[in-house]
Amino acid sequence: MIKQHIISHEADAVTAERFRDEIVPGYSPVVLRGVARDWPLVQAAGRSDQAVLEYLLSFDRGAMVEAFVGPPAINGRFFYTPDMRGFNFERRKGPLADLLRYVLALAGREDAPSVYAGALETPGALPGLAEANPMPLVDGLGADPRIWVGNASTVSSHFDASDNIAVVAAGRRRFTLFPPDQIHNLYVGPLDYNMAGQPASMVELNNPDFERFPRFREALDHALVAELEPGDAIYIPALWWHQVDALSPFNVLMNYWWADSPDMAARFDAMVHAVLTVSHLPGNRRDAWRAMFDTFVFKRHGEPAEHLAPEHRSVLGPPTPRLRDYIRGYLMRGLGRP
Repeated sequence: MIKQHIISHEADAVTAERFRDEIVPGYSPVVLRGVARDWPLVQAAGRSDQAVLEYLLSFDRGAMVEAFVGPPAINGRFFYTPDMRGFNFERRKGPLADLLRYVLALAGREDAPSVYAGALETPGALPGLAEANPMPLVDGLGADPRIWVGNASTVSSHFDASDNIAVVAAGRRRFTLFPPDQIHNLYVGPLDYNMAGQPASMVELNNPDFERFPRFREALDHALVAELEPGDAIYIPALWWHQVDALSPFNVLMNYWWADSPDMAARFDAMVHAVLTVSHLPGNRRDAWRAMFDTFVFKRHGEPAEHLAPEHRSVLGPPTPRLRDYIRGYLMRGLGRP
């Protein structure tokens, strides 16, 4: 089972410069203990859940949000129905203020439904909250602050295309992470039909069915785990798989995703297009295309156009804005062909 704990740094030891120059290039999860301990939101959590509610409501401007609401029987695990024709929860829209009050009112109820609202952009949902609770590690990165609220819940193992800092503001959370190379042991569900936009592992981490998912044992040998208290944060690199368990009756998390390039959002689309065009070929022809990808995409043999003068490298040249526009046009013309 899970044996390894994530590297942890005390907040005082991590400057914005060290974060960008050492931690991000290291491409491994890192816990940042106490990085947000001085936030007014975290200070409110130290007093009571009611204090957190009142603090958040001070920023409320009547925003409407969508929440997942599932029956007690799902035990907080938002997932597919057994036949995979739908999901085991409902999507409900309403005022954020009502949602916050509802979650707090459910605390202590044994028959409480599972309630979760995630990735709410703070400028629209709670304007001014991010400015009052700043995260200097992401200054200048173009990160969008978002807030997640709910009671005890589980978000199954998934990946994000962006790097991420997740800050526990109220309640406790457990993060279980798997390196990207464990994807084949995670038994990933549908790529295009999922709970919240990203594919998720079909394995129930907290109660794995090893007969159905035998390779998951190997994934667990590579898993990392960390439990975070209010004021703690975790850096999760892009494409690291992670399950997030909210452990308290009232939980608030703020996170920051940022893109490493303008092409970030298209990478998954590129993979899906390769699934359509390459994955169904006979094995020897897939191998031939693997050689093409290894050469031009993954550069396993060095720069593929180094034998060409820079002015003749075309799409193999540095990804300048002008070249990006040219390649997008080239691709759109190709995709438009029958």
